Amino acid sequence: MKKVRWGVIGAGGIADRRTIPGMLLCDNAELAAVMDVNGELAETCRAKWGCKRAYTSEITLLADPEIDAVYIASPVALHAGQAIAAAKAGKHILVEKPLAMTAEEGEQVAGLCEEQGVKLAAGLMMRFGSYVQAMKKAIAEGKIGQVVSGYAQFTCWFPDMPGSWRQSKAKGGGGAMMDMGVHCIDLMQYVVGSKVKQVAAFHDTLTFRYEVEDSSTVLLQLENGCQCVVQSNFNIPDRAAKWRLEFFGDQGRLIGDAVLGQVDGGTLDALFLGPQGGYDAQQDGVKIQGASIPVEFGNMYAREIASFSNSILTGAPVEVPGRDAVQVQRVMEAAYRACAEKRTIAL
Repeated sequence: MKKVRWGVIGAGGIADRRTIPGMLLCDNAELAAVMDVNGELAETCRAKWGCKRAYTSEITLLADPEIDAVYIASPVALHAGQAIAAAKAGKHILVEKPLAMTAEEGEQVAGLCEEQGVKLAAGLMMRFGSYVQAMKKAIAEGKIGQVVSGYAQFTCWFPDMPGSWRQSKAKGGGGAMMDMGVHCIDLMQYVVGSKVKQVAAFHDTLTFRYEVEDSSTVLLQLENGCQCVVQSNFNIPDRAAKWRLEFFGDQGRLIGDAVLGQVDGGTLDALFLGPQGGYDAQQDGVKIQGASIPVEFGNMYAREIASFSNSILTGAPVEVPGRDAVQVQRVMEAAYRACAEKRTIAL
């Protein structure tokens, strides 16, 4: 089988923990080179994963003729510049979320990729979660009727760490919402199949001392009327966390527990009731246990790389196109404005 030859820009963090191991599981992809400004880290990564070359500059990596596509996992402030350089070098691009520091930057990247004829995908890998896919299918088939309510909560414990780019507005663009809520906002739209039309939000730094928010609650109204809540936090202990994704309709529910995160797993409580009758004044609150939907768990990062590699090799549509990430960024920018201006923002 023909394989896409990948270069990785930003060889530490998520690339080393998750994406490179996932890449090595793919039949249609291979790791050709890694790059990091820390030369020792780059060489350690090269030796660990057995690729041919390690670089300390993205320019030299992008000049490598044996690289077809790049995965960009650097700090957010570097995304746009590195993606633009990659597009000009004719490399296909998978860039971690958020796509850029601003939606305007992201739009420039997407436009250039189209001009250069290279494919652009965003690292919103939770779309490839088994239960996320099951939820999307059930909603598309009308199993819970009209979707009227959605809720997502995704958190971590992220205390003050001097020098951390995720705790800097200049390097990361924002805090808990930009880093974690971005996935949830994307999934609300992706699973329901409807875009956001109105946004309200609260952001604050309640526990730590850094300048970005450690607490975020975003209220979304989708074009189909569904009302959603997205909560993301840097100040909830990991052992206390419940990474939830839930949808309720006028004929049932889909409650996902621990279906978010970097590992494909969790449980899904699915209740499909069909059309409802008249009002029940008794309101006894009888709880009905939902059924589980059988799925086959896998590696979301492998699925992400395999999917994009297939698009490169066959011309198939990109499953997580870069412009989707630009639209999510517009939602997040509206959420920051909504909080600052104490009002609802229409998109």
